[in-house]
Amino acid sequence: MITSIKIWNEPNNLSHWDFLLDPGWEVYADMVRRTSAALRGAGWDRPLVLGGISPIDAGFLRRMRELGALDAVDVLALHGFPLDWNLWPVEEWPARIEAIRAEFGKPVWVTETGVSSFASEATASWGLRRMRTLLAGEQVFWYTLLDLAPVYEATTRHKRAEGSSYFRHFHFGLLRWDGTPKRALESWNPEFGICQWFQYNDERALELAVRWFERLGVRQVRTGLSWAESHIPGYERWFDRVMRALEPFDVCVTLCFTPGSVGLRPDHTSPPRDVGEFAHFAVRMAERYGAPVAAPAP
Repeated sequence: MITSIKIWNEPNNLSHWDFLLDPGWEVYADMVRRTSAALRGAGWDRPLVLGGISPIDAGFLRRMRELGALDAVDVLALHGFPLDWNLWPVEEWPARIEAIRAEFGKPVWVTETGVSSFASEATASWGLRRMRTLLAGEQVFWYTLLDLAPVYEATTRHKRAEGSSYFRHFHFGLLRWDGTPKRALESWNPEFGICQWFQYNDERALELAVRWFERLGVRQVRTGLSWAESHIPGYERWFDRVMRALEPFDVCVTLCFTPGSVGLRPDHTSPPRDVGEFAHFAVRMAERYGAPVAAPAP
């Protein structure tokens, strides 16, 4: 069941939010405020999480504070991949978390971090062990259980022609896409949660993931429900299937991806023309799949 809701994914990253169409992030901040108010008005009393930021940028969070978005959420979320894309060493994780926590006075979760085995399974295994030490005691969602199957496209601004920057996306799993274990699995401990995205109607991956979550003792899962996919006729069957399969776990659900018909441009990264439509989507998801909530105040 959903026990926390994350409002978008990486809003300061062009792979997920086109801030060239939203200079200064005023639309995003308005969406956070409106969505929070709608969820609280509907009785949602569990944590609301600001979209995990990548890169880790205090300036972006200061802008969110200036626009009133930080007052609308309970938790700040960070994403970091220092062994693959970020230009800082892995040993900086604790200091970066503490700097955000100290400046903004809110709980901080690491809702996405991992190490690709694109270059070396030994590196990925070492990276997991190192991050278990560096991030001990933090709320962490490891990315990810299953490699991305090669039949899919990676959701990123990186293109195939960029080589490693693109193809690393396919190799972050503890398991290969066919379910066979990789070396990093030997270093796994369920002190971390797992972040696992599911492609639309990919029953194979969903069933495989749930079996392994249970086998590995996973208690917390982060996944996504796509606003864009909610515009597909009959989407409820797939959403119901995913959330029913994840009922045994505490789920941090990320709500994101703009339907092409409602964006400033027809792309999943586009700011919507009407942020109220996203807020309505969030309330529908919370009411349908959320943990029991308190009744709204009279």
